[in-house]
Amino acid sequence: MKKLFVVGLGPGNAENMSPKAKQAIVQSSVVVGYKAYVDLILDLTAGKTVISTGMMKEIERCKIALENAAAGNTTSLVCSGDAGVFGMASPVLELAGQFGDVEIEIAAGITAAMSGSAVLGSPLAHDFAVISLSDALTPCDVIENRLRLCARAGLCLALYNPQSKKRSDALKKACEVLLSEVSGETVCGYVRNIGREGEERRICTLSALKNAELDMFCTVFIGNEATKTVFAGGTEYMVTPRGYEKKYAMQ
Repeated sequence: MKKLFVVGLGPGNAENMSPKAKQAIVQSSVVVGYKAYVDLILDLTAGKTVISTGMMKEIERCKIALENAAAGNTTSLVCSGDAGVFGMASPVLELAGQFGDVEIEIAAGITAAMSGSAVLGSPLAHDFAVISLSDALTPCDVIENRLRLCARAGLCLALYNPQSKKRSDALKKACEVLLSEVSGETVCGYVRNIGREGEERRICTLSALKNAELDMFCTVFIGNEATKTVFAGGTEYMVTPRGYEKKYAMQ
């Protein structure tokens, strides 16, 4: 059988990996992925052929995985988070037609918007958008326009790839765009190393977020005008109300 699984690992820890993702890897004789992600699942890859590459080799990894599957090796191409959210599912499906009758199956994972939201509380309880600040594949003006329109629409935001060595001012610029549309007191937060060693969280205002020093291992959450902080069990949480309190208070 010519089979390729495209597997979302979630944050990478066993507790947040779906049974379907684990089963796909176990069934595979070949595992392909970015080295940092493959290293997260060493306990599942013993005895398998493991092929890893560095950053910026996404298309190469897709082709390697498809080639192995086309040769009759059940293969898993692994990604962090969800394979369909800034992951490998899209390029694999675009390339698959070049490799004959390889069967593709996507194993969903928990994307950082979900896992990070759970660490902070409930910042995405109402309508929200997910935007990557990386301009590697999307022009800066397009990113800025999307941020502006989301802010005007009152959408909460989950921001991926907020800052890197090459894009040291990406988050600052994004915050400046948002500050032109919403209050500097808007509740925000970020989580670093979600579900991994060294996990940390912070809740702050949009004005304070502008000067935060983050990296590619962080996911940022921007609230809307209704987002607030609450305390439960001595811990501060970021919460965007869905509207239940207002609805039932009116009855």
